[in-house]
Amino acid sequence: MEVHLVDGTYELFRHYYGSAAGRGTPSGRAATRGVVTTVVSMLDEGATHVGVATDHVVESFRNDLWPGYKSGEKVPAELRGQFDMLEEALDLLGVAVWPMVELEADDALASVAAAVSGDERIGRVHICSPDKDLAQCVVDGKVVLVDRRRRRVIDEEGVVAKYGVRPCSIPDWLALVGDAADGFPGIRGWGARSAAAVLARYGHLEAIPLDVRTWDPSVREAVARPERLASELAGARELADLFKVLATLRVTDGLVSTPDDLAWHGPRQGFQEIAESIGAPSLSARVAALAARLAP
Repeated sequence: MEVHLVDGTYELFRHYYGSAAGRGTPSGRAATRGVVTTVVSMLDEGATHVGVATDHVVESFRNDLWPGYKSGEKVPAELRGQFDMLEEALDLLGVAVWPMVELEADDALASVAAAVSGDERIGRVHICSPDKDLAQCVVDGKVVLVDRRRRRVIDEEGVVAKYGVRPCSIPDWLALVGDAADGFPGIRGWGARSAAAVLARYGHLEAIPLDVRTWDPSVREAVARPERLASELAGARELADLFKVLATLRVTDGLVSTPDDLAWHGPRQGFQEIAESIGAPSLSARVAALAARLAP
């Protein structure tokens, strides 16, 4: 059994900004149409257990921790208005949908991946998103990231090749380097290479000695100006800890009980009407044909 988890927010933004057709249309529904079509294509390609997470209100508990954290303030009203529509369309399509409010879509994807990956029936969990935050969810041989646009699958070795650290160190790496997309700057002086070199040896922020004289000689030789790095981290340790909290995905219970909750059994009543309302009437017949394959 393979599970496919989709970052609905990423897909909605991608379809909105990736094509002029996604913006400024009379109905403002082209991006929703794009996401629903993407999920239908996944079903057509053989996906059987599918779930989609969205940032229903964009903001989360992280906005209370850091005032500069990403918000929906600059999201066009036309785009924000499509979240409700997308969630309804996906629900009527018959796939599991998690509209997140206090937590984020990434938290939902991490939670569901953790909940189902331990099931012995699961071959692999595919998290369909290129978001670097989600790299922390990768589990060797069990959970992978999938960048569908680039047709790239990222396993644990892929995370190391891309970021220089193991999945478990991704929150620490982001805390040091920062994440412009999420709105926190990281620690001054620390770049992607220096953070990777230090964390490859120490693993987590808490294990990095504040006194550079106690750093492993191989680490001091691998980075430029290690004294400055240690000094900057020592002077901003509380801030680094906060950034790590922002970057760490929250794994919670209750979104899914078993992988069976993600099984696609066909569309619900009303899918034809909403497919027509988003300008994709042909999807109804396509989805009906897919559902017919499920018949014994």
